Amino acid sequence: MNETASLRARAEIDLAALRANVRVLRARAAGAQLMAVVKADAYGHGAVPCARAAREAGATWLGTATPQEALALRAAGLDGRMLCWLWTPGGPWREAIEADVDVSVSGMWALREVTGAAAAAGRTARIHLKADTGLGRAGCQPADWPELVAAARTAERAGTVRVTGLWSHFACADEPGHPSITAQLDTFRDMVAYAEKAGVEPEVRHIANSPATLTVPESHFDLVRTGIAMYGISPSPELGTPADFGLRPVMTLAASLALVKRVPAGHGISYGHHYTTPRETTLGLVPLGYADGIPRHASGRGPILAGGARRTIAGRVAMDQFVVDLDGDEPAAGSEAVLFGPGDRGEPSAEDWAEAAGTIAYEIVTRIGGRVPRVHLGAAATDDAPAGS
Repeated sequence: MNETASLRARAEIDLAALRANVRVLRARAAGAQLMAVVKADAYGHGAVPCARAAREAGATWLGTATPQEALALRAAGLDGRMLCWLWTPGGPWREAIEADVDVSVSGMWALREVTGAAAAAGRTARIHLKADTGLGRAGCQPADWPELVAAARTAERAGTVRVTGLWSHFACADEPGHPSITAQLDTFRDMVAYAEKAGVEPEVRHIANSPATLTVPESHFDLVRTGIAMYGISPSPELGTPADFGLRPVMTLAASLALVKRVPAGHGISYGHHYTTPRETTLGLVPLGYADGIPRHASGRGPILAGGARRTIAGRVAMDQFVVDLDGDEPAAGSEAVLFGPGDRGEPSAEDWAEAAGTIAYEIVTRIGGRVPRVHLGAAATDDAPAGS
């Protein structure tokens, strides 16, 4: 039993695996820089240690969604280039500028706010103009691009901003052969060409996310943004398994069995008695529930390794706990139960849980809540450091 087994539950984060994944992704996009996307607390893995590990493995940029995430990384001592992109009116533009964070601009309101903040700070803001090439979320529509580019060039001449990036985001890169991939690439090239003809000289042009990094080499341009793949999860089962891409899952979610007991045949289990024991058996109580991010939609379907064998959740997932039918086996209370991990011991994967819950593996790892401590293993920068160092 390892030294963390006394915890109710824990998410073990293998930083050596993360560094190895970053190197694999860099090799996939040779010639382009790599941005390690650590938004949403590094997809539930812990933003600061994961950002540090990614930097150690050669990531030249860090990416966050919100400016608050970027500022927290700066406060933790993470330096180097960093981009944040999810802005709302009245956001902390000046704080981001003063922290040397590149910021995304999708429209005229954002450009007005960032130029005002830059003037107040007495500094030049670094901005990435975002093009909506077909995703339909943030980004400037092609029809409005000339106005935004012209205004950005005016601001550049005034010294309030410098356009350091031109970028966009795919809608369907996780669906091989989807016609929108080529369409978006064509639109992006056109919008980049327009901006450059107008005098914009970006340091980086970028559109590739994890699936595009793995399967659309013509999308790599100057920079790729890798999120889920960096954590060893395939962006889509249709693209291949993590192992197919040379990636290793970084998170292992485990708990200590809180109780093991024998019950008779016909015993109802959990709320609603959606599961009734078909025979005399043993039950194991796993002290994790939907308050910890275990999807209730996986009730009766979620897989788990307990007592040396794969089991399935018996009945409903409750707020703090769920039950597995141990089929008469009697592991001791306190024994380890593994919900998902890299599969070395036969445990399920995050993808298995996504299938059980009718969702995607992104959500499975990201939703693991704050009650579950993150235990970061392999924090030393050397690749051959033993786990737990």
